[in-house]
Amino acid sequence: MHKNQKLITRFYTAFQNRDAETMMKCYHEHASFKDPVFELESKEEIDAMWTMLCARAKEFDLSFHSVQANELRGSAHWEASYLFSSTGRKVHNKITAHFEFQDGLIAGHLDEFNFWKWSAMALGMPGYVLGWTPLLQKKVQAEAMKNLKLFQSNQ
Repeated sequence: MHKNQKLITRFYTAFQNRDAETMMKCYHEHASFKDPVFELESKEEIDAMWTMLCARAKEFDLSFHSVQANELRGSAHWEASYLFSSTGRKVHNKITAHFEFQDGLIAGHLDEFNFWKWSAMALGMPGYVLGWTPLLQKKVQAEAMKNLKLFQSNQ
């Protein structure tokens, strides 16, 4: 197994255990992260996001598979089931992750998932009706960043 496959496996195993500290050690000091909700350009923000998500996770279950990597890039598929904290609704999200590596660490992390399906599960009828619109996605992004900044200020 390539060392970067081991890194991805270490990352998701830590996530399964809600071990944000180990997850943070997998990122390069100049890392970036992007998914349909967050766009983070600093390791500090990435660390805070994973710490917040791990700390707030309720009824959380994660599985991952199809881990592939070489010296420069990697990918994995993962699924997470949890209660969405804002609504208490059950979410089962299927994600494809893409990674870029530098110095044996994650330098770029892109998670792709269907925002409309996620918003329908997380938000109910408003997500089902409006989840395909950029308006709802921007609102969710703004609320997520507000929550992240609040979390960071309370640490």
